[in-house]
Parts: sequence; C-alpha cells; structure tokens
Amino acid sequence: MRCLASDRALYRCEPFTVRRLGSPPPMCLDCNCGAPTHTHAHPTAKEQPSAHTHLELGQDLLSRNDTQAAANRSRFGAAGVPVINLLSSPGSGKTALLERMARDWGASHRIAAVVGDLATDNDARRLRNAGLRAIQITTGQACHLEAGMVQKALATLESDGIDLAALDLLVIENVGNLVCPSAYDLGESMRVVMLSVTEGEDKPLKYPATFHAADVVVISKIDLSAAVGFERSQALRHIAQVAPRARVVEVSAQSGAGMDELLAALGLQIPSPL
Repeated sequence: MRCLASDRALYRCEPFTVRRLGSPPPMCLDCNCGAPTHTHAHPTAKEQPSAHTHLELGQDLLSRNDTQAAANRSRFGAAGVPVINLLSSPGSGKTALLERMARDWGASHRIAAVVGDLATDNDARRLRNAGLRAIQITTGQACHLEAGMVQKALATLESDGIDLAALDLLVIENVGNLVCPSAYDLGESMRVVMLSVTEGEDKPLKYPATFHAADVVVISKIDLSAAVGFERSQALRHIAQVAPRARVVEVSAQSGAGMDELLAALGLQIPSPL
C-alpha cells in the first residue's frame, strides 16, 4: 500500500527551511527535519516566494521519486521478487528481527537486505554475520531512503553477484524514523511498520500517516510486555483506528515467538519441519 497523496500533504515535513549561519545542520537536507526554529528577519511580502512556487518544488521532489519508484517496482516485478519496505523508530528492533529471520528462514529462503542509516555500516555487517546478503546505504543527513538510493543499491547487489530473480525476499530496512519515510515510495510490494512494546501504545496515534500506509504492523519485543507494562488491547485499538486494513503480527526476535505468523503475513511459505 502506497502512501496516499493526502497523507503527504498533511504530514510531510516542509521541504525547504531557512536556517541561520552557525546553527546546527538539519537532520535531512531534503525536508530539513530537525532544523532549529529560526529567528532572523524574514523577507518582505514583495520578496517572499509564493506558496504556489513552494508547493511546486515539493511536488517535483516527490514526482521524481515516484518515477524512479515505478521503475524499481517494474524491475522487482520482472524478477518476481517480493520487496518489503520496513519502517520504525530507531531502536524498535528492525535489525534484530532480520537477524532472527536469517536464523529461522535462512536455510529455506533466499533473503537479501538493503539497509539505510545516517552513518556506519554496523547493521549491514550484523546481517551479513547472520547469513543474509546485505548492502548498506549511508545517507549522511537524509532521514529517509529514496527510490534513487535503492536503485543504486540494486546495482551494488548485482555487482556482488546477487541475482534479484534468485531471491525469495528483498527487505529494505529504512532509516529509523516515523515521519519522512512514509512519504517516499521505494517501489516496494509491501510496507511493514514496526512498533516495539517499549515505545508505548499510542505511537500509531502520534504517527498516523506512517501506520495508515502499512500493509502489516509488527509489534516487536513482546517478551518485554510485562516488564514495561504494555497494554496490548489499547495498542491494538490504536492500530485499528489509524490502520484498519493492516494485518497485525506480534513477535519476539529474542524468543522467536510469532515468526511463523510473520512469514505467512509476508506471503512466504512456512518451511516444513525436519
């Protein structure tokens, strides 16, 4: 399920924000997330760019991304590989979940991952150590992945001898962020959003656009539910409120609970017991 145009209009960060010289750089060079509130004098009404121009610039960024996303989707379709765009807050357990997938399903399913982070290749190295084929995208100050970044990562996968058509699943682990990634289609066939029990039951209400666009919502770290006082029924009610069409799966990467249900939710065949 792709993010709706109305979601983008309502929830996407402002794509262009002026900041003072000497102030810390924004988190994202595209949408300027994290830019400090500016206090300098603004241009006069005569000098001020029109809202129409501002809107066209923002729309152009998304339009170009959507064009590349469509090309990615066509390429994935031709290869016959399902592709997941995995989103969550930092620390929700995306990489740990993929490590568990490698342990549980690596022998029966050919899985590769494209991993996005602002800095370091730590997560990609973790996944390679777990047995997955993994490519790291280091975004610098960009707080989300874009379709063009994924296209370049696919070229790296191919140069490493990884054939898309030979894969059972490709997972794109997006940058840890529940705001901007929801506006960017990467060409995926399924969008999966994670919520860990340690984040609180109201996270879907705080980030409705991201959860609304989810095909599957994964509640992670359920082995910690009792310790943190997680109210399961309340969380499920909030998910249903903003993402009524999403399938909800509850998992623990630590114990492996819920992994078979997740496999089924992703449309993959559960391996037969030995």
